[in-house]
Amino acid sequence: MTAVHAASVGPEAIKAIIAGEIAGYDAATEARRASRTGSDATACWYSRTLEDFEAALIEPAPVMVGFSGGFEQRCWSVTRGDGRYRVVYMPMAGYFSLAVDTVFGPVDIGVHGRAIEVFGAV
Repeated sequence: MTAVHAASVGPEAIKAIIAGEIAGYDAATEARRASRTGSDATACWYSRTLEDFEAALIEPAPVMVGFSGGFEQRCWSVTRGDGRYRVVYMPMAGYFSLAVDTVFGPVDIGVHGRAIEVFGAV
């Protein structure tokens, strides 16, 4: 997904991106990739992360997100906020971001990438 196609990105396209991530997610592979020794001993943590991510998913909803420098961008919230964090899709960038919930609304904190990885960062 590139910024050129950002205007055409809507809920169905975002759900398809997430469905592809979930389908390709393997806890043992993720554990080995993250391990310095190639161990899959933490695979249960990655399995739990996926379960928690799926439980937190919501229908993508438009939301204004604040960024450093004081600008805002229309993004799509894809997980329910827990009062502290939520995962949003940034259509101009073509990837997901972790946003902190503030009294001013969600603010990007610079954690970007695949939705499940971003979710697992907290």
